[in-house]
Amino acid sequence: MKTQLEQIKAAAAAALHGAQDLKQVDALRVQYLGKKGELTGILKQMGKLSAEERPVMGQLANEVRAQIEADIARRQNELAAAAMEAQLKAETIDVTMPGSKPAMGKAHPLTTVLDEVKEIFLGMGFELGAGPEVELDYYNFEALNIPKDHPARDTQDTFYISDNVLLRTQTSPVQIRFMENNKPPIRMISPGRVYRSDAVDATHSPLFHQIEGLVVDKGVTMADLKGTLELFAKRLYGEDVQVRFRPHHFPFTEPSAEMDAMCFACHGEGCRLCKGEGWIEILGAGMVHPKVLQNCGVDPEVYSGFAFGMGLERIVMRRYNIDDLRLFYENDLRFLNQF
Repeated sequence: MKTQLEQIKAAAAAALHGAQDLKQVDALRVQYLGKKGELTGILKQMGKLSAEERPVMGQLANEVRAQIEADIARRQNELAAAAMEAQLKAETIDVTMPGSKPAMGKAHPLTTVLDEVKEIFLGMGFELGAGPEVELDYYNFEALNIPKDHPARDTQDTFYISDNVLLRTQTSPVQIRFMENNKPPIRMISPGRVYRSDAVDATHSPLFHQIEGLVVDKGVTMADLKGTLELFAKRLYGEDVQVRFRPHHFPFTEPSAEMDAMCFACHGEGCRLCKGEGWIEILGAGMVHPKVLQNCGVDPEVYSGFAFGMGLERIVMRRYNIDDLRLFYENDLRFLNQF
């Protein structure tokens, strides 16, 4: 029995030394120390020994068990340490390597040009005005001399929420609200988002931005309007910009005009962007209709004024030679990173 115990001790030590993982170590524990293990099988034979031999063999068996348990614990610690070392080696970070710089945000081209437009008009003595995007029918149409049966009120062009509430189709309602709360002289611009039921193409979108302007004072004339807008175009595009004014009609201005800039893509020869005309409409303008002034409590016999409204997207397209409005809303970093 002593020989068997010594053999089990040596065999267990050798097997544990060669164990490659914790699973093998646990299998060896069961093989030698389990209920049906080799050491347990030897201990079952203790009854056959004499009274003098039992204490001696019992002590030796306990020593063998303690040695095997110590070998198991030591091998488990060795394998765990090796596994941790391998993990740390695989996950090692070289702190001396240069890091990846986070992507930095930047101003959208629409925001950049809008800020420039604001600075131009603020430099001419204008102030900023604002109003709600969900607007009342009165401010969006009626106060601007657009009666119920006017084509501009057709539901094909306007997003109606109810009979009296809609998404504003222009920023002109801000002018009405501003005149209701401020007495002349008035010089203001009101940039903001507007909504129209337009099909999406290279120059149209159901959501876009407008910048409305309003001047009301004594003795304001069409010459003041023309000079202001020409100065604005030169400040924004440069002294060599070519613009033209065409007679037009708006219910809230009389007389009315549209200002065009020569197409930057074809330089007046005609192309897809300008629809063959050689010019791109930049804004609409005119002298404020006397009825609009009356609706806001301003005496048209004493005061006159001019108003204008421009599409921000078209201004930015002209500024950066962009031929498709849809690029502004697709958030493609390949496009945005160019600005």
